[in-house]
Amino acid sequence: MTSAIMAFLHHLAAFTLVGVIIYEHTAFRKEMSIAEARRLQRMDMIYGISAAVLLVVGLLRVFNFEKGASFYAQNWFFWTKMIGFALAGLLSIYPTIRFVSWNKSFAKNQAPEISDTEFARIKMILRLELLGIVIIILSAAMMARGVGMMT
Repeated sequence: MTSAIMAFLHHLAAFTLVGVIIYEHTAFRKEMSIAEARRLQRMDMIYGISAAVLLVVGLLRVFNFEKGASFYAQNWFFWTKMIGFALAGLLSIYPTIRFVSWNKSFAKNQAPEISDTEFARIKMILRLELLGIVIIILSAAMMARGVGMMT
């Protein structure tokens, strides 16, 4: 039963993360109202929380449930998945920092000003994060079926 609950939490966090990144990609625009920008900030916070839950629960599943750490350590799709997750996490830092910087505008009761360069950079990062998620999902499906074993 515990294994099923852990799988549920892992999938819930993963689907939340995917939903949030799709929302961010769709909602992020050059011109946003204060309410829209604050909503984007809140969604980014949910993204971070879901990523943390996904990582912790995923690692618990690797070491305490499922097929065991030795199975995963010998599977290059596991490592592809982990690298994809790390890269997506690293990519998410820049948008998060920019979104938090909007608090200065909010303090003045103003919507954030987003330059063309910053807009293009953040949009590209969000797209790269989505690509990373696609790679993670493919790797997870292959890994779960034992494809990519190094032995």
